Amino acid sequence: MATSTEALARPHKKKSKLGWNLLGLLVFATAGFPVYWMLNTALKPSKDAIDPSPHFFPRSFTLENFRRALDIGDFWGSIGRSLIVSVVVVVIGIAVGLLAALAISRFAFRGRKIVIIGILAVQMVPLVAMIIPVFLLLNDLGQYDKLSGLVLTYLTFILPFTVWTLRGFIVNVPKELEEAAMVDGCSRTGAFMRVVFPLLAPGMVATSVYGFIQAWNEYLYALMLMSQNHQTATVWLSNFTTQHGTEFAPMMAGSTMMAVPIVALFLLVQRKMAAGLTAGAVKG
Repeated sequence: MATSTEALARPHKKKSKLGWNLLGLLVFATAGFPVYWMLNTALKPSKDAIDPSPHFFPRSFTLENFRRALDIGDFWGSIGRSLIVSVVVVVIGIAVGLLAALAISRFAFRGRKIVIIGILAVQMVPLVAMIIPVFLLLNDLGQYDKLSGLVLTYLTFILPFTVWTLRGFIVNVPKELEEAAMVDGCSRTGAFMRVVFPLLAPGMVATSVYGFIQAWNEYLYALMLMSQNHQTATVWLSNFTTQHGTEFAPMMAGSTMMAVPIVALFLLVQRKMAAGLTAGAVKG
């Protein structure tokens, strides 16, 4: 009887697995099509990019759009400034965010709930609503049109995200592991560094990557707070929109080159990213 039940259940499991596979392919195609179309447009001749009847596969390939993109504005300078800002924001965000997340996760202090609610509330405020106060504050501090001012601005919305995400990873590490290490002779700091910190590494990598992407892709503040001589990579893309129209093919070539650092970063940390995403930063 059990054998017949198992035999009947097998086709159902196969159908269920096939359904999930098809759903996964649909999600992949939906998410990947814009990337494919960006590459498709970047490799087309400019006249084909504005064809009212676009072709799914390009009829001819050219690298002229990439050369054109490199000749417009200060591409390498913009990329360098974006890299500097993004890396500094991630380093400061992870260093400060880890300490803050550890404090609200492991220690009971007066006002702890208020701090947690404040972190959530900050993330709910639209970035565009703070552009004028941020501009006035940076201008008073002498940080307008400076990379340091842009770093401070990005930390205002990336740091709360970092704290909240790392808090979830820390909560998932049992306190008993630290207590056992302290019983064996470790100090609280030693127990954290030897036991907890290695377990948090995948979560820190995942959080760092998402923080880097947020800083790299930010456009509004970079546009409003930096002059044309100090523009970042996202603002550099606006050089393709002129009074004569938009150069879509070179713009897509520039976007493709801008995506290279992000893709390279994912390839370098993909294993840690997978471990961090499956570590379950949802408890607590």
